[in-house]
Amino acid sequence: MTITESGLDALAPVEGLLVDLSDGVLSITIDRPDSLNSVNPEVFAGMADALERAATDPRVRVVRLGGTGRGFCSGAGIGAEDTGDGHEPMETLHQGNRAIRAIVDLPRPVVAVVQGPTAGIGVSLAMAADLVLASDKAFFLLAFTKIGLMPDGGASALVAAAIGRTRAMKMALLAERVTAAEALDWGMVSAVHPAESLAAEADAVIKRLLSGPAVAYAKTKAAINGATLATLDATLAHETAGQYVLLSGNDLAEGIAAFQDKRPPNFTDI
Repeated sequence: MTITESGLDALAPVEGLLVDLSDGVLSITIDRPDSLNSVNPEVFAGMADALERAATDPRVRVVRLGGTGRGFCSGAGIGAEDTGDGHEPMETLHQGNRAIRAIVDLPRPVVAVVQGPTAGIGVSLAMAADLVLASDKAFFLLAFTKIGLMPDGGASALVAAAIGRTRAMKMALLAERVTAAEALDWGMVSAVHPAESLAAEADAVIKRLLSGPAVAYAKTKAAINGATLATLDATLAHETAGQYVLLSGNDLAEGIAAFQDKRPPNFTDI
């Protein structure tokens, strides 16, 4: 595959991320199934690089965003295997914001195919897409407050734009799972399909988009995002500033320890 116009051919391989362009479809797949596709700075940077280059590649007509295995994306990794590898949390957030912004700005339709658990910034990834196709086994969870953090990756704007302030507050403050059926009822997803037919249904939607008017799609996407996500940049900045404070607090250390020990956290508000 040669894609000299956009530089996609020059993308370096990234462990945990699969990128492929075939017949007009750029498939970007998080490939860390052992952690339900938790993400790190390298995965986010690779995703952002591919999306930013795709924006000027005429061969890319549709982007398919997905994950391997049972989950779509479980968010930024907080397991022992993630927190002990030297990753800087703010770099994860910075690269995640790049990826989210690249999805929203891309002048091509982005289809998120959500087959299972979707949590944390994984919810932001899904909500940034233009169409969200979910399996009946999928669920969505903003679990940030469980470990002493706040939503990030633009979730404050993306989720509220999809489901409204009241439901977004419930998701963010109570950190309760939203089932696929609830997500459809609330307007978080475009459609819900049986798990065994999700891939075929996604292929059908993507095929329809491939044959559609690319320029009209681009202008439609820009207009709707301009009307509903006009404050996304300010939201990303607000979340980043807030998360910077929370990442240095004792509550985060306690939240992560409690998660890893599988016990309730004892927050001290410092």
